[in-house]
Amino acid sequence: MKPKLVSESVTVVTDLVLPGETNPLNNLFGGELLARMDRAASITARRHSRRVCVTASVNHVAFNRAIPLGSVVTIEARISRAFNSSMEVFIDVWIEDRESGVKNKANEAIYTFVAVDETGRPIAVPQIVPETELETERFEAALRRKQLSLVLAGKMKPSEATELKALFK
Repeated sequence: MKPKLVSESVTVVTDLVLPGETNPLNNLFGGELLARMDRAASITARRHSRRVCVTASVNHVAFNRAIPLGSVVTIEARISRAFNSSMEVFIDVWIEDRESGVKNKANEAIYTFVAVDETGRPIAVPQIVPETELETERFEAALRRKQLSLVLAGKMKPSEATELKALFK
């Protein structure tokens, strides 16, 4: 299977925060943001694998900044690494300043998706080729995150987590 460039499956979704999507402080509900990120990540995983993809896990979410009512929010989803049938998708969330148009990073998340066949069984996906320094950093870190997740789930022995051991030498 031929590897793909990260840029081939990037998804960018821009939307407005409306009153029905906010909490009593007039900020976007966290659950609403999670749903938007999940949709963007799902599109990215599908574009990469050209298969139906299901959310396997939400590995990390950082709500660093509140997103106020009326904000223009841009969600950018990129494959950070592909494994056998799974893909780690890194999501950056940006808020656009209403007056200057400058975008500031508000939040980020890391999701894992699995490509499945018509019967729901996992199916192989193409590897990725990072193109930028940031994509390379995220690509390399993805293996450490996967190994940590497997160790915590009891699916890998700590002694087998080669990438994690390398951090402590």
